[in-house]
Amino acid sequence: MTNLPKCYGIIPARYGSTRFPGKPLAEILGKPMFWHVFKRASRCPQLSKTILATDDNRIISAAKNLNVPAIKTRNDHLSGTDRVLEAAELLNMPEDAVVVNIQGDEPTLEPDMLTELILPFKSSNVQVTTLAKKIDSKEAENPDRVKLVFSKSGRALYFSRALIPYYHSKQRYGFYGHIGLYAFRMNILKQFVKFGPSELEITEKLEQLRLLENDVPVHVVITQYQSVGVDRPQDIEIVSRILGKTCNISISSG
Repeated sequence: MTNLPKCYGIIPARYGSTRFPGKPLAEILGKPMFWHVFKRASRCPQLSKTILATDDNRIISAAKNLNVPAIKTRNDHLSGTDRVLEAAELLNMPEDAVVVNIQGDEPTLEPDMLTELILPFKSSNVQVTTLAKKIDSKEAENPDRVKLVFSKSGRALYFSRALIPYYHSKQRYGFYGHIGLYAFRMNILKQFVKFGPSELEITEKLEQLRLLENDVPVHVVITQYQSVGVDRPQDIEIVSRILGKTCNISISSG
């Protein structure tokens, strides 16, 4: 075991979502969604700094007004991970740093989830981490819910929209759903983008498969937490109710 390296959180926030244009600026309890994500991520004690990475001046302006550190990135990135790397390079993050990709549409994020994601990097053998949570069979049957299987040591074996594992008999031991948070060592993040999309990634539309196809081990951490993401405008009402009941951050604070 080694000391934990410097850890940085980057929140990719793209304005031009197909299903929900302007999503990062969607108002939740009087504040834009990116503010909620930033405030919750900032409560993770392992993160030295948390930064918003966006392609749009409207988001940059709103972030400045709310004292949220933000950096302008290109608007031609194919994925949030590409945007995270550009931001990390613009900020000159060291090769041994840990970079956490924090989804910008997860305003109910629990800070402890980030801690769970980061602590395995005390081991020099860990290169990438992600989270998983046990789910029931009904949820597992939904192709929008990504499933995964992993080894006894916690190494990811596969991610799929299909029902995995397949049960040959009626006896079932449970399914695990993937939670789309990732932490990378900076040098591995660079490799990930350099690899380019892989065959399995394109087939399943799951970018994490790029790592497995290129023999990069992904360490899976089991969590008890589950955040609720925003994919469509109607999801705003759901997360507003959740935050209204459970959020202990003062909405009036900057």
